[in-house]
Amino acid sequence: MATNVRSEAVLTGLAGIRGWQEELYRDLHQHPELSHQEHRTAGIVAERLRAAGFSVHERIGGTGVVGVLNNGDGPAVLLRADMDALPIREATGLPYASTATVADAAGNEVPVMHACGHDVHVACLLGAAQLFADAAEHWSGTVVTVFQPAEEVGDGARTMIDDGLGELVPKFDVALAQHVLPAPAGVVGTHSGPVLSAADSMRITVHGRGGHGSMPQATVDPVVLAAMIVIRLQTVISRETAPGEAAVLTVGHISAGTKSNVIADHAVLELNVRTYGDATRTAILDAIRRIVVAECQASGSPKDPEFELFDRFPPTVNDPDTTERVAAAFAAHFGDRSRAMPLQTASEDFSDIPSALGVPYTYWGFGGIDPDIYRTAEEAGRVSEDVPVNHSASFAPVIQPTLDTGTEALVVAALAWL
Repeated sequence: MATNVRSEAVLTGLAGIRGWQEELYRDLHQHPELSHQEHRTAGIVAERLRAAGFSVHERIGGTGVVGVLNNGDGPAVLLRADMDALPIREATGLPYASTATVADAAGNEVPVMHACGHDVHVACLLGAAQLFADAAEHWSGTVVTVFQPAEEVGDGARTMIDDGLGELVPKFDVALAQHVLPAPAGVVGTHSGPVLSAADSMRITVHGRGGHGSMPQATVDPVVLAAMIVIRLQTVISRETAPGEAAVLTVGHISAGTKSNVIADHAVLELNVRTYGDATRTAILDAIRRIVVAECQASGSPKDPEFELFDRFPPTVNDPDTTERVAAAFAAHFGDRSRAMPLQTASEDFSDIPSALGVPYTYWGFGGIDPDIYRTAEEAGRVSEDVPVNHSASFAPVIQPTLDTGTEALVVAALAWL
């Protein structure tokens, strides 16, 4: 049976799951959980998978859940969704908006919101799992569903690998994942090769000599030093990175001092780097260190600066053959709603799973913005101003056709192998 015919056969059950799937999505959105705290979400996932007939493994990498549905001979396909939310106070005004606050890993009370759409991902994968279970006569092989914790801090996939994920699941032939994006709902997009950037966050502490604000001649002012570093770092992309080489360097946080008339003895800068190739990644990180050390020397800093790398994400590089196969399946199913996805400057840790297990993968995007709202913003040239993006307090994917599209995409892509 042709892939598109089998897809349509499996997807005939979509109308039957839509009610509970939409309700599940609203519930997940209203009850978000931070990275490594996804206990409630994981429990809901495990219960749904068991009810659908999957063999279920829980607490993999802390809160990760794995479901396996074996349906005879054939390839095995791994489908992954991430579960965690962000420390953001929701401003969507939705009737099911989150009002949750919890203690973060440092013990600070913070608001929590599904500002990146991981609730969409969970709902879509649970829906796809149910459809596969209900239409087993139309496919053969094995479906492996991975519900991953802690994508937002970049270590959830690796934690699951370290906790024995590879031994828990059958050897699979391909790994597939997706992400809802600020694009028109109903649209899917694929991209071969590098698609998501590597990410490196760096904390830099520079040292001065503190003193009274009225006697700067007796001090080394770390605020001025930090300011000079920020200015000089702007040249790393504009003057040290080749034109056409995609890279981003953002200084997102600076802190120093306690009072207006006190010159502090140190300042802390936190910055983030996005790159797509190892050579560029190394060159930029080296340039940052060189510039910081030089500025410290120029300012007469009494101590060497300190560098700490954290929240590091691998690049996502889609396998060309795998991507071509998925793109062809999408074109047959979605028609002109299947498009090329532009290079994304966001980062992910999904690739840690297939990379560690030596399996090809592809990662695609699908839209979550009301098509009419997006079209109006596009025609006015105001997409950046009027369409909230992931990690915005106003990011609110429209429920439909977003859930239908994400669920269909998982089914159609998996059936290109099963």
